[in-house]
Amino acid sequence: MSSHLPAQARGSSDPSHDSGLARFNALSPETAEAVLMQCCGSRRWAHRVATHRPYPDSGALLAAADEASYDLSQADLAEALAAECSAELEHGAPYAALLALDAGHAEYERKFGHAFVICLDGHPPEEQADQLLTAIRRRMGHEVDEERSISADELRRLAQARLCDLTHWLTSADGRPDRLADGLTGAEIGLFAPVG
Repeated sequence: MSSHLPAQARGSSDPSHDSGLARFNALSPETAEAVLMQCCGSRRWAHRVATHRPYPDSGALLAAADEASYDLSQADLAEALAAECSAELEHGAPYAALLALDAGHAEYERKFGHAFVICLDGHPPEEQADQLLTAIRRRMGHEVDEERSISADELRRLAQARLCDLTHWLTSADGRPDRLADGLTGAEIGLFAPVG
């Protein structure tokens, strides 16, 4: 979900990104784990990533997230997949594409027992419908074990993109990043709702 990292995560020296990382490092362990669960739905993954703080830079955070992703047990992976919703098309997508995707999701979930996950980070919005529909059709031909492995990689890639979104969100959450140093409330964590 290849080891592709979002461009903004590679050696970023963006001061606002560093500010978000500093705020992430300062969160209480419980709050850090709660917000990390929005990036990957495995409690073990969230605990590992939160426990290894503070991170000196975004590269270290992303490397720790990757390591935690690769170490997920089958039960951890099942927990993370259960927390996911199937990838959706953007609003305004053609009705025929939406119908095809709904049918594809239903068939996929019936066959594999979990949501269809894919990281479309790096694909422009105008290509995402084709990418999504092509991928779900292709992956329907996989055996269960092969698809589980692909889904794990897609989750890892999604977690990478969501972590980048998280550090940016922590920089500007609610327009008052100064109050985040004391932690986030449950309602504020809910405001960080990563997409796809």
